[in-house]
Amino acid sequence: MITGDLKSQIDKIWNDFWTGGISNPLTVIEQFTYLIFLKQLDGKQILIEKRANMLGVTTDKPIYSPEQRELRWSSFRDKDSEVMFELFTRPQRHLNDVTVFDFMKTLGKDGGAFTEYIKGATFMIPTAKLLDRVVQQIDKLPLDNRDTKGDLYEYMLGKIAEAGTNGQFRTPRHIIRMMVEMTQPKKGDTICDPSCGTAGFLVAASQFIHEKHKDWFIEEQFRGHYNKNMFNGIEIDPSMMRISAMNLQLHGMENPTLIGNSALSESNAISSQYSLILANPPFKGALDYDEVESSLLNVTKTKKTELLFLALILRMLKLGGRAAVIVPDGVLFGSSGAHKSIRKELVENQQLQAVISMPSGVFKPYAGVSTAILFFTKTNSGGTDTVWFYDMQADGFSLDDKRNAQLSEEVFEQCFADPESVLEEFKGKCDIPNILLDWKKFTSGVTLSAVEGQDRTQKSFLIPKADIVANDYDLSINRYKEIVYDEVVYDKPETLIADIKQLDYDRARALEMLEQLLK
Repeated sequence: MITGDLKSQIDKIWNDFWTGGISNPLTVIEQFTYLIFLKQLDGKQILIEKRANMLGVTTDKPIYSPEQRELRWSSFRDKDSEVMFELFTRPQRHLNDVTVFDFMKTLGKDGGAFTEYIKGATFMIPTAKLLDRVVQQIDKLPLDNRDTKGDLYEYMLGKIAEAGTNGQFRTPRHIIRMMVEMTQPKKGDTICDPSCGTAGFLVAASQFIHEKHKDWFIEEQFRGHYNKNMFNGIEIDPSMMRISAMNLQLHGMENPTLIGNSALSESNAISSQYSLILANPPFKGALDYDEVESSLLNVTKTKKTELLFLALILRMLKLGGRAAVIVPDGVLFGSSGAHKSIRKELVENQQLQAVISMPSGVFKPYAGVSTAILFFTKTNSGGTDTVWFYDMQADGFSLDDKRNAQLSEEVFEQCFADPESVLEEFKGKCDIPNILLDWKKFTSGVTLSAVEGQDRTQKSFLIPKADIVANDYDLSINRYKEIVYDEVVYDKPETLIADIKQLDYDRARALEMLEQLLK
């Protein structure tokens, strides 16, 4: 959690970009990302130099040669704004005709995961004055602490949504955290998001591990797994790839596996590789059959990306692997053969565990579509017995286009740290504590109470597989939830008529009295 002062610093950087002529929020994030990376490169070089001075020998390959000092953050930040701008925009003949920006793009793997995805990056800051303002402000940011720099970047990413552009890339952070809390990442998990966007799910999984299982990092074997194999993402948009790489790097994941490709394409042959998949695939979209990997069409023959992604996730999961996936409500009740076949696959051949129905305002102001989260395990041999449904009616924010917080950030943290302690305070404002507690009961084998388990008028209830099969594998909560209507008793017609006559009489008498007063 970042302080108000740090938020103000980020707000000022954001506003400077906008007033300086960069109005596309993704461009702002990209340029901010490049500058942060340049500062990090200089920081690494300083560490290398310190180690060399202490040991008397150079044990690490330097990032910058002595001749390239002008290209380093610690050098150009102190120069006149016009000189700095020239270093970024005009090839320096005495430095082999490279600019600060070009140098960053030539590092390859030596610069870490981020530089692997920087091809095609463009420097777009238009003026020397803007560059100087932003560099001076970034220089003051506390980028040495893993948690702080990660939170700073997350806060900047949150502004994509505030700007009202490209908001589809941002899954609400509290929804991501809820899904991570429910799936409980394990020590040996290989985690993947096949539509990773800004890598919010992977970052949240990493933070969960740091908060709940610090002791795992004592083991060298786990540290190696965490740094090399644990976090994986697929993203087709190069801009998103760079942003997600930086987001992961700032959160301490130096070498995540990021694949720049369409997850649904023929070239993606990944199968049975991941033990946990967390995803919010595109809600809408359609592909031609010849663009889609053929094995996915065998599960559900469709052009709809929201259905194809479910088939893809099943293929990519190891046997016993778990998934939590956000889907539009149409997936739950669609009547086409493709819709029914993917639901039947989850219920009959895999283990479908839960359906959380979320209110339609969760993704506002970008989409008003109702969504749900599916939780399932790949078994290839069935296992669905009962499915837990939860009718989530509040998520802690207003459900209109403004999405105003109903609770303070500090209080909201408690619903993840100690959900039982905030049940009363969150009542009517946020269902997340109830969801986490009921899910814990459901997955730990504790029998839910009669009210929680069988009373379908409540928010939380269990549905036997037989009922789902009888309803043609319909997974929409409205199919099973029972609505209790309050009985309204009306007076008899003759009583109402008598009341009306009495009102007419009283009104006539009042008019007569008024006339008498005016005479």
